[in-house]
Amino acid sequence: MSSRIAGSRLLRHLGPRLFFSTAAARAPTAGEPACSLLLSGSASLAPSRPPAAVLVRLFPVRMTSTTAAQAFGGEQEGEAKPSAGSREATAVPPSERMAVASYWGIQPSKIIKEDGTPWRWSCFMPWETYKADTSIDLEKHHVPSTLLDKLAYWMVKALRVPTDIFFQRRYGCRAMMLETVAAVPGMVGGMLLHLRSLRRFEQSGGWIRALLEEAENERMHLMTFMEVAQPRWYERALVIAVQGVFFNAYFLGYLASPKFAHRVTGYLEEEAIHSYTEFLKDLEAGEIDNVPAPAIAVDYWRLPADATLKDVVMVVRADEAHHRDVNHFASDIHYQGMDLKDIPAPLGYH
Repeated sequence: MSSRIAGSRLLRHLGPRLFFSTAAARAPTAGEPACSLLLSGSASLAPSRPPAAVLVRLFPVRMTSTTAAQAFGGEQEGEAKPSAGSREATAVPPSERMAVASYWGIQPSKIIKEDGTPWRWSCFMPWETYKADTSIDLEKHHVPSTLLDKLAYWMVKALRVPTDIFFQRRYGCRAMMLETVAAVPGMVGGMLLHLRSLRRFEQSGGWIRALLEEAENERMHLMTFMEVAQPRWYERALVIAVQGVFFNAYFLGYLASPKFAHRVTGYLEEEAIHSYTEFLKDLEAGEIDNVPAPAIAVDYWRLPADATLKDVVMVVRADEAHHRDVNHFASDIHYQGMDLKDIPAPLGYH
């Protein structure tokens, strides 16, 4: 009984503060409890307040750079709420909006390019861009000799068959599917090496960073081709299914045998080189329109302003050739009975 009385008194005390504004609160009539409107469920007489406003009314404190109301998405006292018309009139493009001051003191970086123009990308920075080495040997091939090598080689060859049937010569969509798979091995390998480094209190020889850089580079390939070809809904569904299966399979394969996992990735990159070579043949034959290169590709690979899709495919193919070399090299290190940390990683190998 005492707890019910205490709860009733608490509602009488907090009810007007939580559920009525100071201007719109209706004074209770004689003999009517202050919380009766709340308990009766009358929505018309008790205007609902968002959770943020309730918290602000309970804790009206001022923070360092913003009021509590602003921190929870509310408004300052006495500040006029703009109408819908004024919002439309004052709307500005995202590129011209002022940086929002953060309570945590984090300010967006203002990056300027070499020509003095503002840097327009947040997914990568100017110091992460590079010129691809397109002179790399594209014909290199690791001849499988051991049982694991042959298993990795024929597994990749088998995976190519359904891909050829599904995409045929639609290389724009094929490239997107390829990159969603190719970005997985570097992330899985880097993650597992990272955890191993933490468990064993040892350095990685730079291989964690090298593999994560590979994953990021493959993701940038995907972001580039997203500007060229938009996937259909069933292709997006296929990506989700393939990524889920491949990630878990590669994760288990890397745990079981890193040399096998890296060999599989090396052969996947060889198949990627072949696919992009066929892509270039169709571009040169006019089967695919050689459209201007996406702006993100021009900045990421430091391409000339008049670069075309053909130039993009050439630098992407060169990237895949470098990834081929890195993964076959990593597999060879394991075959020689050493760990990756024993040999310095080829950081910046583009």
